[in-house]
Amino acid sequence: MSLELIYLLASAVLAFIYMLAQAGAYRLQHGVIDQDPNRDREEQPNMLTARAGRALRNFHETYPIFIVLVVVVEFTGRSGLLTQWGAAIWFWARASYLPVYVGGLGRIRSAIWAVSAVGLALILAGILI
Repeated sequence: MSLELIYLLASAVLAFIYMLAQAGAYRLQHGVIDQDPNRDREEQPNMLTARAGRALRNFHETYPIFIVLVVVVEFTGRSGLLTQWGAAIWFWARASYLPVYVGGLGRIRSAIWAVSAVGLALILAGILI
């Protein structure tokens, strides 16, 4: 299995962690029993729940791009240093993004997002070069 596919598989675990963080924060705020199961009467999220939700949405914005790029790398046989480094950079930046975002470290969060974008750009460059 290529390194890019290993990171793709690990990213599925990471996506699950993001989802659990958001769901856990939601349940901490709203509880399990007293909450409207259809969320028709949902109160405003507290800071932790809002941050976890925004982090999850942000992950969902770049995750499809990562998936497509890794699939293209595999189908075209273009795996190389650029694509491997790009996958690693994207993955580890996204892994560090969640705790930084939930922790409220805004400037660091923005820098980490930029690093993850560089990872995607490296994969794309590795495909095109």
